[in-house]
Amino acid sequence: MSTAEHATDRPSPPLLWLDNQVCFALYSTSLTMTKLYKPLLDAIGLTYPQYLVMLVLWEQDGPTVSELGERLFLDSGTLTPLLKRLEAADLVARQRDPQDERRVRIRLTPRGRALRDEAESVPACVLRSSRTALPELQALTRQLQALRAQLGQA
Repeated sequence: MSTAEHATDRPSPPLLWLDNQVCFALYSTSLTMTKLYKPLLDAIGLTYPQYLVMLVLWEQDGPTVSELGERLFLDSGTLTPLLKRLEAADLVARQRDPQDERRVRIRLTPRGRALRDEAESVPACVLRSSRTALPELQALTRQLQALRAQLGQA
C-alpha cells in the first residue's frame, strides 16, 4: 500500500483540519477584505497596495523608500514599481534626499494630498460592512499586530 493510500484510509486529525488553521483564517479573511476594498478603491483610482502606500504618506509625508518598505513589509522590488505607478498618476513624487543623494524620499503631490479627502469614506464603509463595533475591530487589529510581531521574532 502506498503512502498516499494509507493517508486517506484514516481520518485526518483535527490539528490538520483546514478550519483549524490560523493561517487559512488570515488568508481567507485577507482575500475577502481585499474584495470588499476593490470597488471602494476603484472609485478613487487606487489599487489596494497603492492605498496602503497612500495611507502611510497621508500619515507622514516624505519617508524614504526604505522607511516606506519597512512600514509596509514590502521589499524594494515590489515597492519601486508601485511608486512608479503612483508617480505616473501624479499622486507622489520621488525626490533625492539633499542630505544623502543615495536616499529617495517619497512626497505627496497636491493631487495626492487632495485624494485623502476622497479616501476618508473608505474606513467607514469597511466598518459598516464588517457589522462589528469599532472597539472590537481595534482590539482585533492590536491582536493581529501582536501576532505579527511574535511570528517575526520566531
